[in-house]
Amino acid sequence: MPPQNRDRGGRDGPELDIDDVVRQVKAWLKQVTSSDGSRGVVVFAIIAMTVVGAWTAYYTVPSDSVAVVQRFGKYLREIPPGLHFKLPLGIDTATIVPVKRQLKQEFGFTTPGATTPFQSPRDGRRETEMVTGDLNAALVEWVVQYRISDPVKFLFEVRQPSGTLRYVSESVMREVVGDRTVDEVITIGRQEIETEALTKMQALSTKYAMGISIDQVQLKNINPPQPVQESFNEVNQAQQMKEKLINEARRDYNKVIPLADGEKDQRIREADGYRLKRINEAEGDVARFRALLAEYSKAPEVTRRRIYIETLQDVMPHIRSKIIVDEGVRGILPFLNLDIQKGNRP
Repeated sequence: MPPQNRDRGGRDGPELDIDDVVRQVKAWLKQVTSSDGSRGVVVFAIIAMTVVGAWTAYYTVPSDSVAVVQRFGKYLREIPPGLHFKLPLGIDTATIVPVKRQLKQEFGFTTPGATTPFQSPRDGRRETEMVTGDLNAALVEWVVQYRISDPVKFLFEVRQPSGTLRYVSESVMREVVGDRTVDEVITIGRQEIETEALTKMQALSTKYAMGISIDQVQLKNINPPQPVQESFNEVNQAQQMKEKLINEARRDYNKVIPLADGEKDQRIREADGYRLKRINEAEGDVARFRALLAEYSKAPEVTRRRIYIETLQDVMPHIRSKIIVDEGVRGILPFLNLDIQKGNRP
């Protein structure tokens, strides 16, 4: 039974019942060879080549890929997605390249069930061991996400481009991590490391003409080596306690200081209001006195009497017991005090 044919993209050809075809061909060949043996061999060879040629003359390109066609090993052209035909019997070969698919390489770990094309296995433990700028050791795990931007360069310019990208990524990450302290690598410097590593990886990929466009560099787990893990955790706990106490002190500061500033501003505004009130009252009294003085200078007697009467109008309603004495009377004449309630003594 002849092997089933596959194209370079990994897709099977059309489904045929090979057993039935073989049985029919054998029966026909038996009839032919019974009459003439040499003639049967020639016919069998022609039929076999025809079947193989037809079987290898077509291929299908997925929607997220392109096919790079070579004729006798020489680059011929790029083919878009769809069903296409080529010269059979190994004359033309089509290599499927997923240009629209986002690929990734994982360093230090492997996602279960993940399939990454063109990726060779490496020693993850060795990849993650790095020395930081302050001569501390760290285990750095990261992911590089990329796309194939130029299929021709990817296939022909660099031997094993995925492996080359892996070496480039590891070299750049060691360089970037080596320029920072272990605290920056683990805590505040992660985003800067990702950005700088992405820029340098893309620059090297362009320089080496790898045909790769790097989309993202993402740091995953960053841990100290196992022998110092416990001590490192204690240092982290102490730093976290320090940050906690600092945050609590800032919280109390932000609670007390703004309140004191508010009370201070309130007292200042109250003092300013009281000052303006006294100034306005004094200015009003001065203006009133000057007006009275001007009227008094015009008619002193009349003004004096009017002031006296106005003053009595203001004072008398507030006096409960009143005694009126006439200078012409020798004794005191009592009046009935109507302001005192009935039953109470004056």
